[in-house]
Amino acid sequence: MIRSERLKTGVLIAVLTICGARPLVALPLQRTASFASCSSNEDNATEQSNTCSLYLQRTYTDIPINGKVAEILDRGIILFGTTGDYRPLSFCEPDGTYWGFGIDVANEIARRLGVDIEFKKTSWPTLTADVLTEPQIFDLAIGGITITDTRRETMLMSDGYLANGKTILCRASEADRYKSLADIDKPEVTVMVNPGGLNEKFANENLTHANIVVYQKNEEIPTLVAEGAADVMITEITEAPYYVQTDTRLAAPLLNAPFTHGEIGVLMQKGQEDLLQMVNSVIFQMKSDGSLRKLHEKYGLVYSYE
Repeated sequence: MIRSERLKTGVLIAVLTICGARPLVALPLQRTASFASCSSNEDNATEQSNTCSLYLQRTYTDIPINGKVAEILDRGIILFGTTGDYRPLSFCEPDGTYWGFGIDVANEIARRLGVDIEFKKTSWPTLTADVLTEPQIFDLAIGGITITDTRRETMLMSDGYLANGKTILCRASEADRYKSLADIDKPEVTVMVNPGGLNEKFANENLTHANIVVYQKNEEIPTLVAEGAADVMITEITEAPYYVQTDTRLAAPLLNAPFTHGEIGVLMQKGQEDLLQMVNSVIFQMKSDGSLRKLHEKYGLVYSYE
C-alpha cells in the first residue's frame, strides 16, 4: 500500500507499507518520484515474494524501494568521491570549493535526482579501496576515471561521457623533439607521472628506457615540466589542453594522435545496479538534450571519437 503524508517541513513523502508491515522507506516525492508499484507472487502457501519500486520522473528509471537510490533519496544527499587534483575535470580549491567538468556532471546527476550533493576526497592510489570500503565513504566516484576491464572486474562503471586517451605535456621550446612514443622512450628523457593511476601504469608498461619519476601531486607536475624538473608529463587529452592554454611555456604536440583511446565514466560498488541504471539514464538524457555537449564546449574537451 502507498500512502501520502506531509512532514512538518511541508515536504510530501510516500510511505510504502507491505501487507500491514511497518513502512520501508520515506521518499521526498515533490523532487523525485510520482509513481509507485508493488507486485506480489505466491510461491507456495507459506512463502510470498514482494517486488516494490518507485518510478523517478526526472531520471526515467524504476528503482527498488530498498535499493541504493532509495537510500540516497531518503538521506536527501548524494556523496561523490573525487580526487580534486585533475584540472579541468575535478579540482579542489584551497577553500574547499570543487569545480570542473566531472563536478558539473555530478551536480547535474544530483539535480535530476532531486537531492543535495557533497564531495568526498579520494586519491588515485586509494581510489579502488575507497570505492570498495565498508561502510561506504561515498556512493560513487567521478572525475578523470577511465573505463577499464580491470575496474569492471571488481566494480561497476557507467557508460562513457567523455572521450579520453594518453598524451604528453612538454616544454613548448622542445615540442618538435617528440613526434612518437619512441622519441620519449630514451634514457636522457625524464618522464614525470602521478602515482597509483593509469598514467603511471602506462609509463611503466611503455617507457622501458626513459627515466620515470613519480611525483605525488598531479596538479603540480605541469609547472615542474615547464620549469625543467622533468621533460615530459604523461597525461590525458582531457587534461593537457587546459595547461597549454594557461601556461605558454607548455605544449602538447601529440594531442591529436593519442597513444590510447578510451572513455571516462562514473565508478561505484557492485551490487548497486539501480544506482548504475540511474546514472546511465542521466548520461543518456544529457547526451540527448545537448547539455553534455555544452559542457564539453565549456571546458574545451573532446566530445567523442568520430
